[in-house]
Amino acid sequence: MFDFISFIPRAIMQGTPLLFGSTGETLTEKSGNLNLGIPGIMYVGAISGVVGAFYYEQAGAPSPFLAVLIPMLCSIVGSLLMGLLYCFLTVTLRANQNVTGLALTTFGVGVGNFFGGSLIKLSGLPVPAIVLAKTSSYFSASVGSSSDNWFSKLFLSYGFLAYLAVIIALVASFILKRTRTGLHLRAVGESPNTADAAGVNVARYKYVATCTGSMIAGLGGLYYIMDYTKGVWSSDAFGDRGWLAIALVIFTVWRPNVGVLASFLFGGLYILHMYIPSGMNLAVKELYKMLPYVVTTIVLVITSMRNKRENQPPASLGLPYFREER
Repeated sequence: MFDFISFIPRAIMQGTPLLFGSTGETLTEKSGNLNLGIPGIMYVGAISGVVGAFYYEQAGAPSPFLAVLIPMLCSIVGSLLMGLLYCFLTVTLRANQNVTGLALTTFGVGVGNFFGGSLIKLSGLPVPAIVLAKTSSYFSASVGSSSDNWFSKLFLSYGFLAYLAVIIALVASFILKRTRTGLHLRAVGESPNTADAAGVNVARYKYVATCTGSMIAGLGGLYYIMDYTKGVWSSDAFGDRGWLAIALVIFTVWRPNVGVLASFLFGGLYILHMYIPSGMNLAVKELYKMLPYVVTTIVLVITSMRNKRENQPPASLGLPYFREER
């Protein structure tokens, strides 16, 4: 029989980086910026946290508080710098957003592999990986009861970053729907000309939303290394999770609260091939791995056919804003 008790926690852990990434990208796209650099930003967020944790562990016996705080701050700062770079190129210099985002992804992966490879040499381990088991134990420590009942396994067996991802998504949803700031942000994404005429600083909102989204996405990379892989970093190990996070934005029709359940669904689809018996038929396993992308394509087709305005992307998504043309 299918073991839901072990499958659901794994799906949630797999989906948490996607939730961080999709929440950050949703905030970014609500401002009209299409940031395809999210995979690179998550990669930089991960390696920045690894660098901070590595040097702090080398300094001696770490305190639990600083062992958590330092990697988080490093991850946030690294992701923020990537977000600022994207905004400078696309908002200030009005570069093409698609090209800039793809270049940022390539740049972020290169930066991560460079610093990761340097740390691997410094660590002197016989395997091409960095192991931060001590720091990881603080991130992956269960926040709830350690009892073996089904309730604890399903709801209380995760590190604090998993719960933080849910809180951030719900807060982002509230801000977008219920606050004046969210109203201005949505106005900038829908019609920057109108928002500018109403006195809204378009450039400021684009900068703040994109940089905030980048910092949130960077925490997804940190979670993947410190919690999901138990502190093990190896080059190019992050996979395509950054691209899945962008696909998840379409799946959730730009709603962070929907992203909570959708990310866990994607996480389950991502690992489903490990739980469904397929024998030695590798082709069937590859078909199972395609499920997240197939589901996203189907949802995109359905939402396009329904043609409801609330299910469509922001009207100015991906378009540079020229104030002189207002």
